Amino acid sequence: MTTAMRLMPGPGRLTQARADTTDPYVFQGRRLREGCRLEETSRFSDDVWVLGPAMLKKHERRAILDFALIPATNRQAAKELCYAMLSGTVPAGEDRAAVGSIRTAFTEYVRFLRWAADRTTRLDALTGRDLEDFQRFLIKSLPASDARQKARSAARKFWIWRNSLPSDALRFDPRHLDGWSEPKAHSGENATARIPEEVLGPLFVWAMRFINEFSADILAADRYWRTPLAAPTEPHLYGALPIQLRAWLDEQIAARRPLPGWRGEPSTTGVADALGRSPISLGRYRHLIGEAAAIVGLTPQTVGDRPICGRLDDQPWIAAILADHTEPDSLAALARMLQDACYLVLSFLSGARDSEIKHLKRGGLRTECDADGTPYRWKMHSLAFKAEDDPAGVPAVWSIGEPAARAIAVLEQLQPPGTDFLFARLAHSPGVKRTAVSQVLTSGATNARLNTFAAWINDYCQQHGRTDGIPTVNKQPWHLKNSQFRRTLAWFIARRPGGVIAGALAFRHHCVQVFEGYAGTSESGFRAEVESEQALARGEHLMAAIDAHEHTELTGPAAEEAARRLEEFGARARFQGKVVLDDNRLRRLMAKHDPAVYPGEYITCVHDHAKALCERARRGRTEGLPDHGGCKPLACRNVALTPENTAAWQREIDRITRRLASRPTLPPLLRHRLESRRAEIAAFLLENTTGLESA
Repeated sequence: MTTAMRLMPGPGRLTQARADTTDPYVFQGRRLREGCRLEETSRFSDDVWVLGPAMLKKHERRAILDFALIPATNRQAAKELCYAMLSGTVPAGEDRAAVGSIRTAFTEYVRFLRWAADRTTRLDALTGRDLEDFQRFLIKSLPASDARQKARSAARKFWIWRNSLPSDALRFDPRHLDGWSEPKAHSGENATARIPEEVLGPLFVWAMRFINEFSADILAADRYWRTPLAAPTEPHLYGALPIQLRAWLDEQIAARRPLPGWRGEPSTTGVADALGRSPISLGRYRHLIGEAAAIVGLTPQTVGDRPICGRLDDQPWIAAILADHTEPDSLAALARMLQDACYLVLSFLSGARDSEIKHLKRGGLRTECDADGTPYRWKMHSLAFKAEDDPAGVPAVWSIGEPAARAIAVLEQLQPPGTDFLFARLAHSPGVKRTAVSQVLTSGATNARLNTFAAWINDYCQQHGRTDGIPTVNKQPWHLKNSQFRRTLAWFIARRPGGVIAGALAFRHHCVQVFEGYAGTSESGFRAEVESEQALARGEHLMAAIDAHEHTELTGPAAEEAARRLEEFGARARFQGKVVLDDNRLRRLMAKHDPAVYPGEYITCVHDHAKALCERARRGRTEGLPDHGGCKPLACRNVALTPENTAAWQREIDRITRRLASRPTLPPLLRHRLESRRAEIAAFLLENTTGLESA
């Protein structure tokens, strides 16, 4: 066997090797992690392939392919398939799969090959009837249609990659079998659940409390924990320790102050910290500490003696930050909560994927300021992986808000100076090794911690009699996942005028259609859900206005039409002279008799698509909902004005007037445009309202 050679030895470079072709290195066509050598990686003949050296994302869990799980008759074919996907020639129409994706699919290869081994000793002997039986096996064993689709897709790989499987492969494409596929549960719609608003609201509020109010105390305790004990300025006198200890214990007894305790026993470490001594030196004096503890009792050992500064309802948010990592109020637990709160805020406000957030490094925040030094834009720099050519990620930038920027600043303080990745594991809890292969939190660990964070909030609220905890959904705690935050943000963006285009840009999607499917505004029905929710909210607003007879106070070109529509709508809602509406009845009423009146800040749109200027701007389209993003309120004849609308226009006039009066004087062209705008608004109000003061 020839000696393996590693070419281009720079960190992270593509690794190649010359080896015996009968037993190659499985990663000979793959880029390896920095510090990994091809000669130390798995070979084809190994029954267990260690995938860690080729898993380039920092947050991925190290994995293996255990071929011992596959019957011996089909093991060679499984190895050939996995080797081809890792380092072989990719068939036309296929992409080189990520190492993590191969590990995920391996579970399905095991399922298929175990089933096949019970039918025949070779894959090429399987018939169409056999694979129809496999489909029936999947229906019995996997209740979810998506799971069955993954299993079928994995089985089909033994046909797609047949040219790389010399020992055994399928003889035909299973896709052509009748009944091989089944209708999709959703048509291209992203299936990730949105976080309900009643859950997201308090969850986000508590996350911001950790960042804004609690972080100073947690970071101060963290700095104390990480700071080594200062060496004494003068050497301790021989025999002075027992005298110093007795004096300190006498003070504690006189003041009736409990001694620091650790799980029910006096803490020599806590006493040593108070004396500025080594805990080892107090070993022979435990009996003195125990005698004092029997008199004054014990209190849990805290991290430092700094008073709690954070406030909640004008009270300290916590009594003390404890040293025992098993306590819910310990530094270890609270530091993790703070890291999780920062993750939650970043994930929701940036729209970045979990992999992109996990690769955020110290210094990854860029702040842009105006001429006066006031920050006005914050940008997060990290790596993007999905749909990119480089499996190690490419640099990418996300525009974020000030709260998200604040979260990054907190994370930079929470990590010790020598740690670059902001979502590296924190070292407070036992068992965290700084030399471990993966220091960045995995996706699974983040999911578990997010739910622990929500549980801590509810426990805290229960202990303190608070009512702002995380509510249940269908009488069950909502199960949080990292992917839900990006999905939920997409929902909020898509509901705004022009939101689909803004979302496609913010989410780094290559086309609007991709974002529509992600946000759930595709033909799968999610768009209808958005419109139904908006219609319900609009119906409630209109009914409140009708009950208060506000529709009679409308002015503007469409005021009479609006009053007529709303009067008719209100009459349909009345039952025996009273308005009796629950959400379901109001939804039905809006679906059948929607008055097409759309309240807004500056106008109330009384939509008539024959007159709507916004629809004419959409290239002759003459039906559908009004395009409020393309509204032309000063010219459209579908406009009605409420007193609130008129006040909003007057505020706009006042704002323009103040800007025209500002110094230095505005450029002539800008000044002319503002004066024209003010005159146009004033003329519009004068024509469509009464009693308006002169602009």
